[in-house]
Amino acid sequence: MSAQPTQHRVWRVGADIDTDQLAPGAYMKFGIEEIARHCLQGVRPEFAAAVRPGDVLVAGRNFGIGSSREQAAAALVHLGVQAVIAPSFNGLYFRNAFNVGLLLVTCERADEIGEGERVSLDLAARQVLRAGGEALPCAEVPGFLLDMVRAGGLMNLLKRRLADGSLARHPLRA
Repeated sequence: MSAQPTQHRVWRVGADIDTDQLAPGAYMKFGIEEIARHCLQGVRPEFAAAVRPGDVLVAGRNFGIGSSREQAAAALVHLGVQAVIAPSFNGLYFRNAFNVGLLLVTCERADEIGEGERVSLDLAARQVLRAGGEALPCAEVPGFLLDMVRAGGLMNLLKRRLADGSLARHPLRA
C-alpha cells in the first residue's frame, strides 16, 4: 500500500475456501489466537505455523463462502497475512475482512500466481506485480476500504476519527 511496493511470499489455496476452513467451528469457543492456530488446517495443515507476517494468500474463486463469522478474516490478520488475492470473494466475507483490517485484492488472473512466488501489490496502479515483472490487473480498492486497512480495521478507524474530530456527527444528534 506504500508508494514503493514490497515483495510478499505467496501461499496458494484453491477455489471455494469457506469460513469453516479459515476459522474451524470446533475452535469458535476459544479466542482468536487459538482459532488462528487452526486456520486452513483442512487444506494447508502447515499454514498457520509456517505463514509469516507480510505473506499473501492467493486463492481461487469464491473465497470466504459460508457463514458470516468475522473470525474467518480475523484469523488471517492475527497470523500477519498482508492480503488475500482472488478472482472473487463472498460478499459477507469481503466486508468482514475490511472491517478487521484485512486487505482483499480482486484479481481475475490470480490463478496465474504460483505457490512460493514473490509478488508486489501496486494498489495505485491497480495491479499485482509478479517477480518477473508481469503486471496482473486487479480491481480498484476504494479509498474508504484502504483507510480501514491502514487503521487496522473499522473500529480503530472510528476511534481515531472520533479522537481527532474528523468524524462528522449525525445531523439529528448534533
